[in-house]
Amino acid sequence: MGLRSMFVSAFKKTMPPLSSTEKEALASGTVGWDGELMSGRPDWSKLFKYEKAELSKEEQAFLDGPVEKLCKILDNWEIQKQDDLPAEAWKMIKEEGFMGLEIPKEYGGHGFSSKAHSAVVMKLASRSITAAVTVMVPNSLGPAELIGEYGTQAQKDYYLPRLANGTEVPCFGLTAPDAGSDAGAIPDRGVVCKNEKGELGIKINWEKRYITLGPIATLIGLAFKLEDPDNLLGKNQKDMGITVALVPRDLPGIEIGDRHKPMDLPFHNGPNKGKDVFVPIENIIGGPERAGQGWRMLMESLAVGRSLSLPALSTAAAQLSSYATGAYSRTRKQFGTSISNFEGIEEPLGRMAGLTYMMNAAREATLQMVDAGERPAIPSAILKYHLTEGMRTIVNDAMDIHGGKAISNGPNNVFSTLYKGVPVAITVEGANIMTRNLIIFGQGAVRAHPYVLKELDALEEKDPKKAFSRLTKTLGAHIWNTVKSTAKSIVYGFTGGRGSHVPKGVDKATAKYYRQINRISASFNVVADASLAVLGGGLKKKERISARMGDVYSNMYLASTVLWYYEKNGQPKEDAPLVHWAVQHCLNNAEKAMDQVLRNYPNKVVGTLLRPVVFPTGRHLDAPSDKLDKAAADTIRNPGAVRDRLTKGIFKPTDEKDALGQLEKAFLMTVETEPLEKKLYLAQKSKAIEPSEKRSELLAAAQAAGVLTEAEVGKLKQVDALRSAAIAVDAFPQEKPQAAAAAAPEKKPVPPKVA
Repeated sequence: MGLRSMFVSAFKKTMPPLSSTEKEALASGTVGWDGELMSGRPDWSKLFKYEKAELSKEEQAFLDGPVEKLCKILDNWEIQKQDDLPAEAWKMIKEEGFMGLEIPKEYGGHGFSSKAHSAVVMKLASRSITAAVTVMVPNSLGPAELIGEYGTQAQKDYYLPRLANGTEVPCFGLTAPDAGSDAGAIPDRGVVCKNEKGELGIKINWEKRYITLGPIATLIGLAFKLEDPDNLLGKNQKDMGITVALVPRDLPGIEIGDRHKPMDLPFHNGPNKGKDVFVPIENIIGGPERAGQGWRMLMESLAVGRSLSLPALSTAAAQLSSYATGAYSRTRKQFGTSISNFEGIEEPLGRMAGLTYMMNAAREATLQMVDAGERPAIPSAILKYHLTEGMRTIVNDAMDIHGGKAISNGPNNVFSTLYKGVPVAITVEGANIMTRNLIIFGQGAVRAHPYVLKELDALEEKDPKKAFSRLTKTLGAHIWNTVKSTAKSIVYGFTGGRGSHVPKGVDKATAKYYRQINRISASFNVVADASLAVLGGGLKKKERISARMGDVYSNMYLASTVLWYYEKNGQPKEDAPLVHWAVQHCLNNAEKAMDQVLRNYPNKVVGTLLRPVVFPTGRHLDAPSDKLDKAAADTIRNPGAVRDRLTKGIFKPTDEKDALGQLEKAFLMTVETEPLEKKLYLAQKSKAIEPSEKRSELLAAAQAAGVLTEAEVGKLKQVDALRSAAIAVDAFPQEKPQAAAAAAPEKKPVPPKVA
């Protein structure tokens, strides 16, 4: 073996080994802004080239028309009791084309943008998670996208119109009992064969679970491993790999229809299985030539789907929680004052508002990437993890502030289904533990790195001379980039990022954040390169290091999208508290995660050497202050333009018979009448009227003393009634009172005589 071959072989041993499914996952998707952050030298023009798109007139009309109408007929309490959407809702979903939002118009769909798709899901999710999930799956997780992207013309012509108008209800079967997070290990098998008629097809055996819309689906998009032992496809390959086929529900051998009960949310979800099901060979999505290409197709589809549905649902939950909780905290009174005035309430309110702003910014920025034709695999994983975790935090905060009202189920509880939906969102489309520990940095360190994937490609070169030439050329550039990143990390660590590039025209108050992200990016690049060099293939087993590196990476991405969003919205000064809160929260988390990487670095010597490079003067990025918490909380506990912008996109009922509409009316009237409450308080304090525990007597005395007019007293009585209704908790007659009666003694005990 020559020196060149020895060098290539030695270098190959230091690199993480990749399975075939990992290679396909890395080859799928595109690299954009995530690559800039990984490089250590982010070019901000690559982010700011994305404009904040507006909905077309047609898309806005759909939101204002069919979506608004559908929201109005959805009643969460009735949906839970009936264990399904009402027939009227199902009819509208199919007839109005909710299942074909992005299917091109020539096939009967709406041909909407990803932004419009996300907006529809958001509005529905703010009203009913069941309705949102029902619409989400056909548009981002079902067979339609795969057919549209990879299908044959015959498949497009036949299936897309039927999917668009709801004639076909699709589901997608990937998860198996022994292959959940490790979807590449699916045990389901299909064998190429001929049936008794001599027709070429596939005999498939499978068992799937957790399949959304499965119980009512008419068309299954099925993932399985394909074998061709008799070379009937003529590819001289027995094990073809993961393949995706369209399987009509009514084929013999299929068992389908049972339901799971995910947190008792009544969207249709259930298992299905098939035994010796014969599927025509042309039912492979894309035809026989796409046999074995299913995993790459799925990864590319997921890179888009994870950017749309769950981020939209999570952001809707955040916006609804902020909207309702800001109103409730201002309306609800304890100890003689609005509970929003207490610092213990102010803290979660500020967190809710800041996280909601961050989540919507990340959602919007990533949507622009998708609509620009990208398949942002790493950003979509970041959104999947951090937005669903943001949803968990915000909904929990909302539950805490609403207290007993939020835990008492009934028609006036707007949070019970949101709360139940949190663990579902956390679990699906790649469980959050796996996404954080294995995907964000685990794939990003290779996929988004400017040199690592090129080096891996060079190692695949069979000619030793060419492999050596390509590898040394790329490796040289890689080493030089690491040297520059090291220098930048040290210098920027001393200067706080001063001297690094800040885009022209940005708000001067936010310029420091661009510099701080530049500094973290340089440090991140150094530590990532050190980890790849020192840990090599062992990096895959160091999941906690990978997770923390993923946290650094993610928080840089999230902070940068907040800055992008603020600029693209015209730098509204009223939004500044939310911008500062969100960016400071992200950068503090990034710095904290990097600190934990170095403290727990497997190679203590390397970890010690990296610390002065990363933190030459220590850590300096603080979490949002109490003062900033207060300013952020003000944006949702006060009515106004900021609150409206922050919660734009959710369904906001105006009917006072609706729990949310009733709460909003009480909130607005509470704010409106606060000057009257102050007059009443000052009159009691000055002894102009005598204090009274009875509200009616107090108001009567205030009117008699001329403190309040008759009209003002009338307004206070009105707001009292609204407030009482808004904080009321659902209660129901006991269904089986005889059970309690049976436990009671037959006769009342005789009280003892008093001596």
